Amino acid sequence: MNAEVQTTESRPARSGGRGARRALRSAPDLSMLPSLKRGLPLCEVMSGEQVERIDAASMDILEEVGVVFRDPIALEDWRRAGADVRGERVHLDRGLVRELISTIPATFTYRARNPERSLPFGGPHSIFVPMTGAPFIRDLDDVRRWPTIADLNMFHKLAHMSPALHSTAHHIVEPMDVVVSHRHLHITYSSMKHSDKTFMGMTTSPRNAEDVMDMCEVLFGRDVMEATPVVTGNCNGNSPLVWDEVMLGAMRAFCRRNQPVLCSPFVLGGANTPASVAPAVAQLNAEALSALAYTQVIRKGCPAIYGHYLSTVSMKSGAPMAGTPEISLMNFMIGQMARHYGVPWRTSNLLGGAKTFDAQAGYESAMTMNAVLHAGANYIWHSAGWNEAGMHCSTAKFVVDAEMCAMGYRMAEGPRWDDFDEALAAVRDVGPGGHYLGHPHTLQNFERAFFMPQLFDNNSIEQWQAEGSVEITERALAHARKLLNEYEEPKLDPGVDEALRDYMARRMREIPAVDALNNDH
Repeated sequence: MNAEVQTTESRPARSGGRGARRALRSAPDLSMLPSLKRGLPLCEVMSGEQVERIDAASMDILEEVGVVFRDPIALEDWRRAGADVRGERVHLDRGLVRELISTIPATFTYRARNPERSLPFGGPHSIFVPMTGAPFIRDLDDVRRWPTIADLNMFHKLAHMSPALHSTAHHIVEPMDVVVSHRHLHITYSSMKHSDKTFMGMTTSPRNAEDVMDMCEVLFGRDVMEATPVVTGNCNGNSPLVWDEVMLGAMRAFCRRNQPVLCSPFVLGGANTPASVAPAVAQLNAEALSALAYTQVIRKGCPAIYGHYLSTVSMKSGAPMAGTPEISLMNFMIGQMARHYGVPWRTSNLLGGAKTFDAQAGYESAMTMNAVLHAGANYIWHSAGWNEAGMHCSTAKFVVDAEMCAMGYRMAEGPRWDDFDEALAAVRDVGPGGHYLGHPHTLQNFERAFFMPQLFDNNSIEQWQAEGSVEITERALAHARKLLNEYEEPKLDPGVDEALRDYMARRMREIPAVDALNNDH
């Protein structure tokens, strides 16, 4: 702990321990929240007839236009499954698609290293997952620079310490001090070592994905992996209507071991989809369905998640945009389509294009989160740190986003009714013109009655000025340092840790440092 915290907590208590009780109340509870069980009504912007219209259009695309699978193994798999394969283009009969996706589990449970952090998923249950893939960091001094493996370790620790983040993801930032061909090993080990929450696995090549599966087998055991998901992969499509060899090979690595992948068309609305919301969703839906169906060709009954990455393109500059109304509408529509097929689905959260943690970052993120929660997404990815269209992960924004997720979690639970009668009795006790501040019901419930953000300042301007006029970025970075000072590593079993390190050492000897793609080792 830092000196200030030590001073506060070590001050002798007076008046029967009032100071100690106050310190206990003010100390944050860092216990991970359970999966969010949605209590809000869903925002459904399409009628049943419109859902059927999107479905029919997507099936027409699959049958008449087809989807390119740039992978000889996948093409042979599709031939055996009964698809119409013409060169690299696969034409999928709607009956075959419906039959295949019917075996995808609607719900399952993620097994975490700490079984107490295991998570029900799908249906009404959702999880928040940090951002990934940033090639730059805004660090603890708010300096934008290349990240290192130490920075990645730091973010995994912050994710571990954030109650509303259910996962540590994987490469929140790219560790630029580790050679590309070995990077997936270090990223996976960092996820496993610095937290006992669930995490994501790298899919940067089929062989890298196999390494992730092998490391998961060391950590969890083969029998556990056969029984339940322990990790999540992501496979991006090349919109429009293309799946490539790298992603398909990684998909096979995960599915063969019964681990879920996010089947994610990568949509830049107006650039690689039609410049209109409903037709863009029809294309995206066809792309997602083709990949979801292929997961069941690989292994019938394996878990899979309807994914996507959504952005619209500025017709002024060509730059991707986030937090726009059309992205919200598409999220609502995609949620309806995923529920129509009975599969869990993924979306992106708290996105934005701001270059610093400024008002634009806040507005864009709030716009996106509001739509995500009302759309009913299950796998809520990119939930902490995203800025500059994903080019950097902001440490300040990471911890504020994590608290935003906690606030969104509370809203999405819906209103509580468990103390309704007790609180109404307080109305009779207080009567007209009184106040509730000292009432037993208030004293018993004030800590949970209303969410009290740690990082937002709601004091008077005089108090704010007296305390140094600290803005949100400075306040957030101080909070991040405090969390890191208080972090306690959830220790790996020494034997498992040694086995993971041995595996990494062997694979680093086998994979040439110059083989960035690692397709052959």
